[in-house]
Amino acid sequence: MHRLAALLMSGTLTSIAAADGIEVDLELVLMVDVSRSMTENEMEIQRRGYAAALQSDAVFAAVQSGLLQRVAVSYVEWAGTQEVIVDWRLLETREDLAAFAETLTAEFNPALRRTSISEALVFGAQLIDTNIYDGLRRVIDISGDGPNNQGRPVTQARDAVLDKGIVINGLPLMTREGMGSDWHLEGLDVYYENCVTGGAGSFVIPVLGWADFAEAVRQKLILEIVGVSQPEKLVPVQMTTRNPTDCLIGEKIWRQRRLYWNEP
Repeated sequence: MHRLAALLMSGTLTSIAAADGIEVDLELVLMVDVSRSMTENEMEIQRRGYAAALQSDAVFAAVQSGLLQRVAVSYVEWAGTQEVIVDWRLLETREDLAAFAETLTAEFNPALRRTSISEALVFGAQLIDTNIYDGLRRVIDISGDGPNNQGRPVTQARDAVLDKGIVINGLPLMTREGMGSDWHLEGLDVYYENCVTGGAGSFVIPVLGWADFAEAVRQKLILEIVGVSQPEKLVPVQMTTRNPTDCLIGEKIWRQRRLYWNEP
C-alpha cells in the first residue's frame, strides 16, 4: 500500500514538473551535419570535438556562471532526416558534462543523404517546444558544410523558428574534404549569416580547417551558455560565382548536378 502511494505521488510530482517545466538557464539543441558530403573522418572529428569541449574547464565555468547554474542540451545529427544521438540532458556538474561526452564518442554512424538545413531547424524547434525544460534562453546551434538543398526554403524555416523566440547560431564548416568542389560554397559563412542564423545575440563562427574545430566548438558553447554574442560576428571570405547571399543556391547546385548526371 505504501509502495503504491509512493508511486502515485512520484507520478504526480513528475506530471507537475513536466507541466511547469524544469527551469534552466539555457535550452540548447546542437544540430550537427552528417550528410553525404561529410566523410567518416569528419563525423568522428565533430563528435570528438564536442566531447572535448564539453569536458573543458571553460565550458564548466560557463555553466556555473548562470543564474540557475544548469543548462539542458540535446545533440542531433542531421542530413535530409534527423537522428537524436543524445536526448535532452540536464547539465550541472562536471560528471554530467563527462557523461554527455562519453555518449557522443561511444559509436559513430554512417553518413545520411542530402542537406536539409530547413528541416533540421524545424526539428530542433519541435524538440525545444516539447521538452520538459523552461529555459531563460532557447537556442539552436547548427553546423554544416554546405547550403540547404532539400525541404522547404531555408529562410522560411528560419523565420518560423525565430517567430518562436528561438535564437539560431551557425558553425559553417568551410573545409574541402568529402564531396569537394561539387558542393563547396565559398562564402558559406556569408550564406549562414544571410540565410540561416538570426535572433538576439546570434552569431556565426566559421571553421576554416578541421584542426580548428574543437576550439571553435569550445568558444561557441561558452558564448551560448553565458549568453554573450561573438564580438566579431562573422569572418567573411572571398566570394566566387556561387553567390552565398542567394538563399536558394543549394537547391540550384543540386538541380545542376542532377542535370549533369541525368539523375531523376
